[in-house]
Amino acid sequence: MKPSPFHPVNLVLGLIIWALWFVLLYGGLSVGCAFVPPDTEAGAWTWINAASLIAALIVSSYLLVCAYGCWKAPSLAQATDAEPLKAFISKTSAAVYLVSAFASMMLALPGAILPPCI
Repeated sequence: MKPSPFHPVNLVLGLIIWALWFVLLYGGLSVGCAFVPPDTEAGAWTWINAASLIAALIVSSYLLVCAYGCWKAPSLAQATDAEPLKAFISKTSAAVYLVSAFASMMLALPGAILPPCI
């Protein structure tokens, strides 16, 4: 769930989601490698990498949806003569969500080419 696109918490929410994703990804990788390590001969085609890539797609998709919602919100605000600060907050929040979505995908990119648990 996401607050109103005009709420100032959106200015940092994308980065908070990215930071939590960072901790979850590498913490989960460490736990997975400690308890159920995949076969080293499989290379990058392991269940750990597949799970991290699927989770990265989910997190990035959510952040992209949030970015789209914030980007489209000012048109609704301008129709009701809202103050310019609301448009600034929503456009800036959309940019932060977009950068966070890109960073979330780049975080999982090594999982597509490198074997885990080395």
